[in-house]
Formats: sequence, structure tokens, C-alpha cells
Amino acid sequence: MKVYFLTLGCRVNQYETDAMRNLFIEKGHQVTDDPSCADCCIVNTCTVTQEADRKSRQSLRKMARANPSAIVVAMGCMSEMSNGSVDADIVLGTKDKNTVVERVESFAAQRGNDALIHSCQHVRPEVSGSDVYHDFGTVLSPEGTRAYIKIEDGCNMFCTYCIIPYARGRVCSRPYEDIIKEARSLVDSGYKEVVVTGIHTCSYGKDRGEDIMSLYRVLEALNSIDGLVNIRLASLEPISLTDGFISALGSIDKLCPQFHLSLQSGSDTVLKRMGRRYTSAGYEERVARLRAVFPDMALTTDVIAGFPGETEEEHRTTCEFVKRLKFAKLHVFPYSVREGTAAAGMKDQVSQEVKKRRALELIDISNELEAGFAGSLEGMTCRVIVEKTGVDGAEGYTPWHVRCVIKDAGADVRSGDILTARIVSSEGSSVTASVAGE
Repeated sequence: MKVYFLTLGCRVNQYETDAMRNLFIEKGHQVTDDPSCADCCIVNTCTVTQEADRKSRQSLRKMARANPSAIVVAMGCMSEMSNGSVDADIVLGTKDKNTVVERVESFAAQRGNDALIHSCQHVRPEVSGSDVYHDFGTVLSPEGTRAYIKIEDGCNMFCTYCIIPYARGRVCSRPYEDIIKEARSLVDSGYKEVVVTGIHTCSYGKDRGEDIMSLYRVLEALNSIDGLVNIRLASLEPISLTDGFISALGSIDKLCPQFHLSLQSGSDTVLKRMGRRYTSAGYEERVARLRAVFPDMALTTDVIAGFPGETEEEHRTTCEFVKRLKFAKLHVFPYSVREGTAAAGMKDQVSQEVKKRRALELIDISNELEAGFAGSLEGMTCRVIVEKTGVDGAEGYTPWHVRCVIKDAGADVRSGDILTARIVSSEGSSVTASVAGE
């Protein structure tokens, strides 16, 4: 059977798609990049906004039209929130993705044996509401040198704009031993870098009555694995970062000095309406504490433009805040109404025109900040894991996750090689380097 995958949404979704791809390959099936020749088309859906919901449903309909003979599978967050009411042959939620191969094989066998009409065979199971971590084992990433390790699922925060706690459920943590086992297996498979990720990574262990030092203990164990070169952390929450945790991070020598710390707004009044549990001053204090331990760190964040009731003054406050904190990059999102959240019913919804304008202003600021940060790296020496080579030289990412081209890497350099590079120039958000010492 040939299987096609389409992933919408976050890095966790991509991790889970990679996991399912591996499951199909292990069972002898083929993966194809062409949906028109696939026997099964799988869409890993997203529901973070109304627009994500619409794109997920649109993608499923498009698959069915383009390839009427294929088995169409919907899975993930949109499927979970729709309780199975989706135009697909097989519908899975967020907690039962690891059964996808068996479900598809069973469906195909039934259709073949019974000669049933394809369009009439809809498996609409009741999606799972349990908060049990379902392990996929070792998940090989197609990125080659970098792999993701998911350590938890779910979120307990219930921010007023976010549907994810309903789609993913409460926090459920992966067993410590399974995380380390996967990391060792990835290194044995040739991966040099791992990204520790989850829906709410800082809550790892919370469901077991543990604190954020549980996350530190995972990082400490990863740091001791021979052959692993880089460790990166996915999105962090400011209210979770204790002084003790930040200080302890400084002892993880393989940890890249690149942190994504969720913000959403630099205005205290907007933060309060969002249900975020910190103030701009508290956020800034956490950043200062991180920079005391990692002076040259790259700090990135998310910002929502045009949240309900946001005034021009509140928008300007956010713009000034992100400039002052000198982020390395902003991920900017115009606010999108999501039914089922508290924010969807708030008064003073901001017009699309204003949201778009404010988002573009923040994107312009982000571009300036990105170029400024890349420029600040000139003259620095760092380790780069080569991801690909070409006529321009070897390419990879610096520890600060800035794209780097090493012009004089040499013809013998291959993907996975580790080079020590001196950054000589920058252009936009990327840098150019030479092999150190030459």
C-alpha cells in the first residue's frame, strides 16, 4: 500500500506524522509524496484557529476529490474537537493515532472482502478523552541530522484564546526511561541533535506531582549521551521558569543558547484578557535571568496581533516591549476567532483590516530584530552540524538557530559532519562563515 501524509499545525503534529510514517514503513508499506497515486491519504489536522479548522476540512475534501479510490484518514486535533464528524473514511482523535496502521489495514481488507462501496464506509469512532500518553517508540525524522523527542502531551493552562487543552486534554507525561531510550536510539541512527518538545513542555512531570526540575533531569540525562552534540528546547512558559531551573540549565553544556519564550502581548491589560498568568515586568525579569546565565542567547517568541479589545496604545506598548527585549525573531499571528474559547465571545473584536496592519508592523519589527541579531554574531566562533552541501558550501545552523553557510568547508564535507566555524558576515537573518583557523 502507498501512503501519503499531509501535516497541518505544530511541531508536535509533525513529530506524530513522522512516527506514523515509520509505523507504516515497518509494516511493509510505502510512503509517497504524490497523493494522486496513493492508496491511503492521511491528513494530520489542526484546530488552533477557525482558519486551521477550515484548511483541515478543505484538505480532506481535496484528497477525496483528487483520488476517489484512496482511503482518506483524518486524525489529530480537528478530528478530536469534531468528535468524529469529519468527511473521511477513518477518523482518529489525538489519543489513538498509534492505531492508524491497524485501522487502515482493517478498513482496506473489509472493503476488498465485502466489495462495499468506498463512499459508504466511514469509520467514525468516538474520539478518546483520556489523558494517557501513547508512545510511538523511536521516531526517525526526515531532517537527517536533527530529530524531535516528544516528552508530554496536553495543557492545563486554558488561555482564553486557545482550544488546545480541549483538543489535547490535560498534561500527561512520557516515562523518563522511554525518553532516554529514544534519544539513545536516535544517536545510534546517526542523529546529532535532538529538540525536546511537547504541547506544554514546561509541565513535564506535573501530572505526577513533580516540578520543572523534572524537565531538567531529562536534559541532564540527554547531556550524558555519547554522540549527541546539540540539545534544543521547544517553547517555554515564563511562569514556569524558576531561578533554580534557569541556573541548572547553565550546567547542560550541550544545550543550545536558543530559547522560545511565549509572550503573546507586551501589554499587561491584554495579557490579563488572554488569561496569561504573568505581567510584562515578570516576563522581562525572567528574560534578564536567562541572559545572566546565557549572555549571547537567541530569544524568540509568539505575538498575537489584534486580540479582542486591543487598542492602538496596547499595540504600541507591545511593539516597544519587543524592541526593548531585543528578540532574535517574532512569530506573529493575527488573532483568529476560535469557537469554544472565551475570547470568541469577547466584545470589541478588532477588524480584519486593523489586525492585518498591526501584524505587518510587528513582522517589520521582527525582520529588523532578526537582521540585528544575525549581525551581532559576526566574529563569533561556533559549532555547526552540516545539514547539506552544495556549490555555495556547507549549510547548517548555529547554536542560536541562525542559518549558516560555510564557504570554505571543502569538497569532502558531508551531512552530519561537525565543523567549527567563524562567522564573518551576515545578510538578513542568515550568516556566512569560514572554517575556524583557516
